[in-house]
Amino acid sequence: MRLRALLENDALGLRLLGGEDELDRSVRGVMTTDLKDPSRYLSGGELVLTGLAWLREPADAEPFARILSQAGVAALAAGEAELGDIPDDLVEACSRHRLPLFAVNESVAFATITEHVVRQVSGERAGDLAAVVDRHRRLMTSGPAGGGPEAVLDLLGSDLDLRAWVLSPTGRQIAGAGEPLEPALAAALAGEHLAATRTGRRGPHRLTAHGTVYSLFPIRNTGRAAGPASRDVRETVLSDWLLAVEADAGDWPAARLDLLQGVTQLISVERDRRDAARTVRRRLAQEVLELVQTGAAPAEIAARLRVAAPVLLPGLGAAPHWQVVVARVEWDQEGGQAPVEPGPVTQALLEEILVDPATVGAESADRIAVAHTGDEAIALVPLAAGPLPESEDDGPATALGLHADALLAAVRTPLSSGLADDGRLTLGVSAAVHSAEGLRGALEEARHARRVAAARPGRVCAAGHHELASHVLLLPFVPDDVRRAFTARLLDPLRDYDRRHRAELIPTLEAFLDCDGSWTRCATRLHLHVNTLRYRVGRIEQLTGRDLSRLEDKLDFFLALRMS
Repeated sequence: MRLRALLENDALGLRLLGGEDELDRSVRGVMTTDLKDPSRYLSGGELVLTGLAWLREPADAEPFARILSQAGVAALAAGEAELGDIPDDLVEACSRHRLPLFAVNESVAFATITEHVVRQVSGERAGDLAAVVDRHRRLMTSGPAGGGPEAVLDLLGSDLDLRAWVLSPTGRQIAGAGEPLEPALAAALAGEHLAATRTGRRGPHRLTAHGTVYSLFPIRNTGRAAGPASRDVRETVLSDWLLAVEADAGDWPAARLDLLQGVTQLISVERDRRDAARTVRRRLAQEVLELVQTGAAPAEIAARLRVAAPVLLPGLGAAPHWQVVVARVEWDQEGGQAPVEPGPVTQALLEEILVDPATVGAESADRIAVAHTGDEAIALVPLAAGPLPESEDDGPATALGLHADALLAAVRTPLSSGLADDGRLTLGVSAAVHSAEGLRGALEEARHARRVAAARPGRVCAAGHHELASHVLLLPFVPDDVRRAFTARLLDPLRDYDRRHRAELIPTLEAFLDCDGSWTRCATRLHLHVNTLRYRVGRIEQLTGRDLSRLEDKLDFFLALRMS
């Protein structure tokens, strides 16, 4: 709005004291202050309201006017309630710095002026932004993107002073204007959005974190590649993006809510474009998978991999290593619910999970090819050529490959909210292989690791290839009743004794086995005298009828503790 419009509104009680030639200046906000130097709180374009409490002597007027002018303030409005007429020193200082000056009648509250300015500025900005968004939408739906989600979020920031971010269901930042969100906060926002969506609550959803309110708007895939309306929220909840806005939308007028809905529709076009770009990678993965599963010759598989490598790793000189990741999302079917086809759901989710959580952008999954067959999704992950991994301590996603535990560490919390109490995600990761001959074994290894993960408790579980060469591989497949009977027979007498006497026999047994039966090391770890340790071990043997000097009995206790 223009300064002239303020002067023309009699209800505001403004009288112009200087700056008639500057009345066409735009007002972008309003600020009330009685600080001698309010520069740190000014960004330009404000109407500054002051009660003149800072004016102690005539010399104070000059620096105050200079500070406001240098900050790009639109005008100064001084109240007459304290001093009556506005001092001439201030009128002259504002004139020297070409700063329009108004006097505010003592009968008019600053709050009245503030409310009027905010209402007018917000309405004009919303109208301007709506027109820009509508024009941008038409451009994006008819041709290439005009800057992607970032351009839309920049509009929200510049025209409505709203900070906003586009997040994936795992909390990874797809786009944002300004500083990125902290990973923990982004994961919490994604988790709240998923939980609210699963319970059927209408958006926008809200979450307060560290004293700041965030409003969450779903971004659904409604573009050209979208299918028919989903019958079940579980078909899309784990793949939909969300728009997180740093504001409380609970008291927004309908016009602003409609505007934000338009923004989400605009971003969904970009989402649709991203999904269309994945078609080639998905087809490559599907072709390789079919060759591997039908027993095709290694030379034929290698030829297909040579086609895939430049697409997934452009510019790579040498043939890469490959890893296989197998995932499955399973839903409980209760109350006559129609079954959810798990393959496409898991495919979209796995494409997101395999992106480094710290990576920002919609196209950061370009190196991942994911197919789905039946009820599982299978990812073909290229790794830059180099030495194969010798250790499991190299991080979640490096040239040495993916590691199961680290893979889900950053996404387990939000995904658990989306899976709620009726869904489950299990995932298995193979070792890296360097040739087509090893790809079939890698696929079976990943599938076996996923079955190990499926035998564990929890909504989100993963297992890696290194676990298949350990006793851990055997334990999940022992029937539950056998496990319970075995552990009860060995450990229940010790637990009962500990409850009655606080003897700590179970912790002593764990430490003794962890120290490989060394009396000295175990006593040192437990801060016990060796004789006290020998007494406890003797009590364990007496209660269970076992001999901890025998390897077989040590092994039985070890397995019982692992299965308990």
